[in-house]
Amino acid sequence: MDTTGTVPRRTAERVRDTLERLVTERDVWLSTAHPDHGPHQVPLWFFWDGRALWMCTGATSVTARNVRAEPRVRLALPDTFDVVLLQGEATCFPDDEVPAAAAEAFAGKFGWDPRAEEAPQVYVRVVPRTVRAWRGVPELRGRVVMRDGAWLA
Repeated sequence: MDTTGTVPRRTAERVRDTLERLVTERDVWLSTAHPDHGPHQVPLWFFWDGRALWMCTGATSVTARNVRAEPRVRLALPDTFDVVLLQGEATCFPDDEVPAAAAEAFAGKFGWDPRAEEAPQVYVRVVPRTVRAWRGVPELRGRVVMRDGAWLA
């Protein structure tokens, strides 16, 4: 892939593009770690509520166990050229304690309501503290677009 013609975007453009992708994308890679068992990475559907990403997984899954033991997580949208990496802390909400607005928005986006599943589910909410966004080598400089939970533009 030739990236020599890529014109670096200003921070405000990167923030705008990142927010658009958070609204329109379906999948995110969630990376968790357990103090004793090490890293774990899974693709999950997600919903962006304007402040946080919401995902859902089985209540007894490795992901849920890891988040409870170590809430610091990393997420990545699935494009290796138009990169968006997020870092934040995760909070678990059992399916019977999730805020109704989040659960309904998640179900509306995917046509699947985890609260209706027979097996218990857990919603994982991640509020990003750091976001990096870049397209190819020309945009490596200035890739941090959120620091300490605040967008930079």
